[in-house]
Amino acid sequence: MRAYKILMVCLGNICRSPMAEGVLRNRIEQAGLKIIVDSAGTADYHTGEAPDYRAVSVLRKHGIDISGLAARQFNERDFDDFDEIYVMDQSNLNNVLTLARSEEDRLKVRLILNTVHPGLNRSLADPFYGDISHFEAVYAQLNQAAAAIISQLK
Repeated sequence: MRAYKILMVCLGNICRSPMAEGVLRNRIEQAGLKIIVDSAGTADYHTGEAPDYRAVSVLRKHGIDISGLAARQFNERDFDDFDEIYVMDQSNLNNVLTLARSEEDRLKVRLILNTVHPGLNRSLADPFYGDISHFEAVYAQLNQAAAAIISQLK
């Protein structure tokens, strides 16, 4: 049987989605679940790069290490490889859905903050142009979302 797999997606895969990957992986380990988590970006701006140093710093402060991750671009095969795809904002939702080949693909994709605020379709703000406090705010929201995802998976 294939392992359950979750993908986190943002624009460049150096801030929000690797943070989401790290936070959810941490929660999964704490819950003793066997789920694979990965992340990707809809753009290829940072392919191969490590996460933003501020994202690494904030997560390290919370006991999570994402320094070894490398950015990659989302592609159509991700629909085949992942059971759930969480996007960070409306723009990335649209970009991912544009690549969907079927209704089955489309049904895998959802906004991450809908796990905490169902149906409100809120976007998770991109902290890239902000200071460390913006990354802390993203961490707090991702921590809530990860808890909600774990709760749904149990």
